[in-house]
Amino acid sequence: MRFTENLNRGVVAVNHSPDSVFISWRLLKSDAKNQTFNVYRKSGASKPVKINASPISKGTFFIDSNVSLNVTNTYFVCKSSETPKFTKWNSFTLSAEASKEPFLKIPLNIPPPKTINGLSYSYNANDASVGDLDGDGEYEIILKWQPTLTKNPPQKGLTGEELIDAYKLDGTFLWRINLGKNIRAGAAYTQFLVYDFNCDGRAEIMCKTADGTIDGQGNIIGDANKDWRTYNDSLPTYGKIVDGPEYLTVFEGLTGKALATTNYIPNRYPLNGWGGYGGNGNNDNTGGRADRFSAAVAYLDGEKPSALFVRGWYGRTVVAAWDFKDNKLGKRWVFDSKDRENPYSGQANHHVSVADVDFDGNDELCVGAMTIDDNGKGLYSTGLRHGDALSLTDMNPDKPGLEVFGIHESEGKTLKFKTPGVAMFDAKNGHILFSKGPGVDVGRGLSADIDPTHRGYENWGGPGGLRDVNGNTICKNTPNSTNFAIWWDGDLTRELLDKNRIDKWNWQLQTTENLLTAKNCASNNGTKATPCLSADIFGDWREEVIWRTKNNSHLYIYTTTIPTSYRMNSLMQDPQYRLSIAWQNVAYNQPPFTSFYFGAEMFDLD
Repeated sequence: MRFTENLNRGVVAVNHSPDSVFISWRLLKSDAKNQTFNVYRKSGASKPVKINASPISKGTFFIDSNVSLNVTNTYFVCKSSETPKFTKWNSFTLSAEASKEPFLKIPLNIPPPKTINGLSYSYNANDASVGDLDGDGEYEIILKWQPTLTKNPPQKGLTGEELIDAYKLDGTFLWRINLGKNIRAGAAYTQFLVYDFNCDGRAEIMCKTADGTIDGQGNIIGDANKDWRTYNDSLPTYGKIVDGPEYLTVFEGLTGKALATTNYIPNRYPLNGWGGYGGNGNNDNTGGRADRFSAAVAYLDGEKPSALFVRGWYGRTVVAAWDFKDNKLGKRWVFDSKDRENPYSGQANHHVSVADVDFDGNDELCVGAMTIDDNGKGLYSTGLRHGDALSLTDMNPDKPGLEVFGIHESEGKTLKFKTPGVAMFDAKNGHILFSKGPGVDVGRGLSADIDPTHRGYENWGGPGGLRDVNGNTICKNTPNSTNFAIWWDGDLTRELLDKNRIDKWNWQLQTTENLLTAKNCASNNGTKATPCLSADIFGDWREEVIWRTKNNSHLYIYTTTIPTSYRMNSLMQDPQYRLSIAWQNVAYNQPPFTSFYFGAEMFDLD
């Protein structure tokens, strides 16, 4: 049986209007199918009172009207069959100070500005993940700080030092890891995984480290005196790290202490061994293609989680699978596409996805145009080559199994291959279901059910406007973004998440309408314009969004206050969705997806 987290009730309460509060909570898999709930409020020092007139049987939310927001209100949710009992497991406290805001505020410990070789830099709050670090059933936030001095792998130049912080939802700062001078800063390098790898009820953090990395307790990994950066600015490797040891480290979630460190697999050599038929088909020997990484968590045996660390996108791709047990890292297997003529070379994306694509109970790793089986062997390669975006879920309610929708690059030496700019294929066997735009270079693409008048998921990006699940054009107009998707309002179609906005596609007018704009908030990662995280962090099945404030003083966690007539288990209890949150921060961030068909028709299916 697959090990799963022990989640609490996930109660959350936020402002709904000047005199009302929206309370939401998780429906757990352990709850009875027709479970009903009661909601209690404790205002200030007064005794708790039940605020719902009859047991709540539709949805897992309640709107508390005519409540005084001038005092602290604590809400707790109980099964209607239970004697009401207030515990941290089932409660949320909304302070009078916070009650005027429709979001949660997490104060941040902003790193001070730094200087390297006369170059000054500061920090922006960047990608985040969540995990239960202390075993209380509530998620903590793990946040990467990105220095303003960053470089892409082909670019010369020094970078700042990347940091990783941990915070509780009440704003308590737990620890900081400094990855050090021998880890370059940018989207391609640090892919951090947050998950309970040893199944002890508390999550760990795992990522690539190097000489001089400082853990959350001040302990140094490797040799603190080694500086492996190239300082000669006349060399093509200036500012890069093309020598020295590379490590993989597991950090304790509660303290940030390094628990285990081993050599990273594979190493970077030969530097010119990472080129191939992906992207523009070029190669280099300056650390550009050798320094591109992704990562994920997968249940390779169907029972315990393993960490997967990937090196190489455009040509050679190597995946190392690791298990963490008894405070030791053990290598499970290594997949290596080896050379550019191998059908598994040049097929990797700037991202990955994990799913049980063949329904054998074990997870597979889809790195783009190829999928690796749970045993570390290649399952199939489509030959569609490298791309920037990837969606993997059940997109077609009339077809068994999962599908993969992706976009693909065609430029330079690879134009001659006439690779389709967009394509969808069967996730089980790689059979291509449709393709569009041979030889067209497509940089953005997304698939989501945004139009309930057409069965299945829509997709857009590249030629053909807005398309149905079979690749047929629905209309020439497309949504105003091709970035993230989010379940936010009360229906079963998905909304659009881009920059600091949540929008909805109006399928009747073929236009995009704004639902939320997060004022004073900023997105991350340049033109990718992604949030720190989007996930079902607490409350009912709808998703939350974490944005940073423009001045990096806080994280704002937005949760929906829109009523819904639908009731579902927490998405974090769906295996594929939970693993989607673990890989969301990797390289070119992508939105999470479920293992089942989630769309307008889902409750009509047998």
